[in-house]
Amino acid sequence: SSPLPLAGAAVPAEPLTHPCRPRSRSPPRCWLRSNPYQAGLLRDSVRRYLQLPADQTVLILHAKVAQKSYGNEKRFFCPPPCVYLSGPGWKLKQEQIKARDLGEAGFRVCGYMGLDSMGSSLMETQKLSFEEQPDAKGFSCAKALYISDTDKRKHFRLVLKLFFSNGQEIGTFHSKLIKVISKPSQKKQSLKNTDLCISSGSKVSLFNRLRSQTVSTRYLSVEGGAFIASARQWAAFTLHLADERCSRSEFPLREGYIRYGSVVQLVCTATGVTLPPLIIRKVMKQYAMLDVDEPISQLHKCAFQFQGSDRMYLCLSTEKVIQFQASPCPKEANRELLNDGSCWTIISTETVEYTFSESLACVREPVSPVPLIAALQLTGGGDVAMLEVQGEYFHAHLKVWFGDVEAETMYRSPKSLVCVVPDVSAFGSDWRWLRYPITVPLLLIRDDGLIYSSSFTFTYTPEQSCIPGQQVLSDVPQDSDKLLDSIHQEFTRTNFHLFMQT
Repeated sequence: SSPLPLAGAAVPAEPLTHPCRPRSRSPPRCWLRSNPYQAGLLRDSVRRYLQLPADQTVLILHAKVAQKSYGNEKRFFCPPPCVYLSGPGWKLKQEQIKARDLGEAGFRVCGYMGLDSMGSSLMETQKLSFEEQPDAKGFSCAKALYISDTDKRKHFRLVLKLFFSNGQEIGTFHSKLIKVISKPSQKKQSLKNTDLCISSGSKVSLFNRLRSQTVSTRYLSVEGGAFIASARQWAAFTLHLADERCSRSEFPLREGYIRYGSVVQLVCTATGVTLPPLIIRKVMKQYAMLDVDEPISQLHKCAFQFQGSDRMYLCLSTEKVIQFQASPCPKEANRELLNDGSCWTIISTETVEYTFSESLACVREPVSPVPLIAALQLTGGGDVAMLEVQGEYFHAHLKVWFGDVEAETMYRSPKSLVCVVPDVSAFGSDWRWLRYPITVPLLLIRDDGLIYSSSFTFTYTPEQSCIPGQQVLSDVPQDSDKLLDSIHQEFTRTNFHLFMQT
């Protein structure tokens, strides 16, 4: 019997298909591919990487807005921008540096963070020293960054420069855009100004500042599976809008903007630990306002009442998170008196993550710019199908790889790469006889062998209708359900859907 044709499905692009027959034409001259010798060396390295990934991840966590300073007053960013270093590749790289007899001091990671307009002067940036946490991640934060009133921009980015302590540059990394605001809005928010509103499913940080003193600032965080009030680290929480009519056990989520009086749930983005359903209340002069129904704005004071409780609110006591019972206001039934520890400031946050692996390459240049893949778009069919990779920080020295198979790649712009989808036979003769989908990871690899992994995958799906009269289902291995389940779980984990050609 002849091999079963396979079709490609990119995720999360539309499930377009194409028969992966041997190609009858060569790619255009503008498409780049490594020479056979270099491609062979790279393929061996990629296979080793896929068997034992040694990634290095740089995670930047920061607020979505920043309050401008005025005169000599420095309004430091709150919460302060944080950097986390994770992945086994950091330890492997440090061992490589140690092997060159550079000593213990040569492989420590250090860095500087500043605003993107500050140039290269280290006097205008803040030095970062990384400490190892119990979970083996490196952590540092920039507590003294601010934007002055002489800076007239409406938006800016943070710039992070990382080095090894022997002077070797690791790379330069940027935050997402940060909006500059003068002060928290005191007006009733309109949904026409969505920049300052907070939507369901977005990430927020909560902090408490007793008597408006900066030194007393505590951030809601999670440690050891429990909620704490930390003076050092802060956590990002996904703020979900819930259906008030459903029971606590069901808790279906809804879309829309968060309003005072809404039932919400806070979920820690790093650990998944959640708080019980809460009713979010507006705070005015230490009173919780029970009758306010308006959108929540950035840097507003708010309180969180436990749903179904007798005036119990989320509260901090030193480093502990407790419940506090508010006092009813005898003169106004729509108010409840809170203590300082029950009044939180809310602000939206952003996360940007850069992942690379230089463990198998002799990398002399900085790893930046690190490309970020945002979406995939599959087009074409017949003998040639094209996959457009959309994102940021692309350049002409990148090639797209489907697992351990290099694809002819064309650089279109810093936001777009286009590649020819490899025929399934490129993965070996055994793949040609498969009767079920196969999924391969999508990688971007620089000319010098630096690997940039991603959470995106590509699926080749059997075209069962291509061979009339052939009974395909009877040839499917008995464990194919397990394979499909595992593929489906992987796609679900990365928030994508598996598209299968039937």
